[in-house]
Amino acid sequence: PRFFGSADPMFTGSAKIVKPAGQSPDEFEQQVAQELFNLEMNTADMKEDLKDLHITAAKKMEVDGHDAIVLFVPFRLLKAFNKVQRRLVRELEKKFSGSHVFIIAQRTILAPNFRRQKHMSGVRPRSRTLTSVHSSILEDLVYPAEIVGKRIRYRVDGSRLLKVQLDPKEKGELEGKVTTFRAVYKKLTNKDADFQFPTIKA
Repeated sequence: PRFFGSADPMFTGSAKIVKPAGQSPDEFEQQVAQELFNLEMNTADMKEDLKDLHITAAKKMEVDGHDAIVLFVPFRLLKAFNKVQRRLVRELEKKFSGSHVFIIAQRTILAPNFRRQKHMSGVRPRSRTLTSVHSSILEDLVYPAEIVGKRIRYRVDGSRLLKVQLDPKEKGELEGKVTTFRAVYKKLTNKDADFQFPTIKA
């Protein structure tokens, strides 16, 4: 695929990626932003849904010999991305040669002592704890599947493995991504997880 340099006049997707002040998108992020822009411009039935959406970052990870692409999006836009996620992911996976594409909301983890550091009162928001953010990453990662069960298994060496059960209704569409789920979750959280689709009893 063609990569777009920062000075490339062909790069017209700058509105589709918004980085923090002082940061510029790298070449891969520009390429992803360009593909989002192209989809918006060239896909009539997605134009309205995509016009107000943008990402904050894009990361490519190698997983078992193929690439996984994680798009980080503003938390406030997550539901809007979810609305078109099935179609958007399919289109991007075609553009990026079958790489598995995931959409994760950008969240900030607040340390337990952040109030003291900032001289603020009150308790830390539950949604900003490490445990809560990792749980939300898990939900984003497997979307559109719902998590129907979770349990922790303790290994002989004392390490923990999170066993995640996903809605069997999504097995046909997502079963091929189970290995990628495991690898991407490990890279994002440094935690081990195993993903399964429980058998529906007749």
